Amino acid sequence: MTSEHMHRKDEHLALAEAHYRHARPQSSLNGMRIIHRPLPESRLDQVDLTFKTPDFTWPYPFYIEAMTGGSPRTGKLNTQLAQVAKETQLAMAVGSQSIALKDASTRQYFTNVRKENPDGFIIANLGAGHGPKAAQMAIDMLAADALEIHVNVAQELVMAEGDRQFMWLQNIQAILAAVSVPVIVKEVGFGMDQDSIQTLTDLGVHYINLGGRSGTNFAEIEARRNRDHPFPLDYMFDWGQTTAESLIEAKAVKPDAKRHIIATGGIQTPLDILKAQVMGAQAVGVAGHFLHTLMQDGPASLTAEIQSWQADLAKLYTLVGANTQADLPTVPYILNAQLLSYAQQRRRSN
Repeated sequence: MTSEHMHRKDEHLALAEAHYRHARPQSSLNGMRIIHRPLPESRLDQVDLTFKTPDFTWPYPFYIEAMTGGSPRTGKLNTQLAQVAKETQLAMAVGSQSIALKDASTRQYFTNVRKENPDGFIIANLGAGHGPKAAQMAIDMLAADALEIHVNVAQELVMAEGDRQFMWLQNIQAILAAVSVPVIVKEVGFGMDQDSIQTLTDLGVHYINLGGRSGTNFAEIEARRNRDHPFPLDYMFDWGQTTAESLIEAKAVKPDAKRHIIATGGIQTPLDILKAQVMGAQAVGVAGHFLHTLMQDGPASLTAEIQSWQADLAKLYTLVGANTQADLPTVPYILNAQLLSYAQQRRRSN
């Protein structure tokens, strides 16, 4: 029998795909243009795409971001995503494991990821309302290499059955102290501001996923599910900062060598990955676009697409004269009027 929580997982999946098909996301990074320089003095065979941190090394600076899990249908997709991750050597995050902590029968729809990809880099996922014990259970469930703690106030408030209390900082701090794997704090699609990024940095969070608006819109998804609300909730559909705006916010924060910025939200092409990195992201997560390819064309097509992205990203590095990620901050770019205005208005006066 399908539980209410399991049904919610399937609804999220169906609504996300329906929204993608109805209105393909437009990357907010379209508002940023890289300046072409015709003398890059570069060679494709010298490009190294490695994303290296003190805690782990990925061969590519993008990964399969959290999408799903917790029901037979979503479990099948997790199996396929794990197979793709193994084939392409990408890291992979699972969707929220809160359902598996409440209902042991659903754990198989997450543990299948590790079974399919025993040596891959797997990221566990849990909401910030959980404490250290639950976080460790989520990690152990997957023998995970890292843990994503997601923050999703806007989604919860639009969700009819969502949380109404958001006292999360103490939980995050306790999890950081208790677990031995890297902890990523991520937004689910409403972006981050500079003060929140600084707060997380001060707390000791070294990996911050900005999760900007312009990809899967969980306010819209939850509004579609919330059939009992007396009035339309479409005024919430453009809540938050886009991915590009969130990267501008991150640039305004005091530099910290230990902080690594991850960008997700509306990534549609290898050029979006490069743009996000030029604007300050060290890694990029892709969810909705990869999910659409998987559901429409199957795992073989998704594998081929990712391999094409990997090859094309190396060419884009060559195009801008970058041998490694360390060369990207010097790549010149301009912002359109809207993003430039945003950057000017959000620039600190101190």
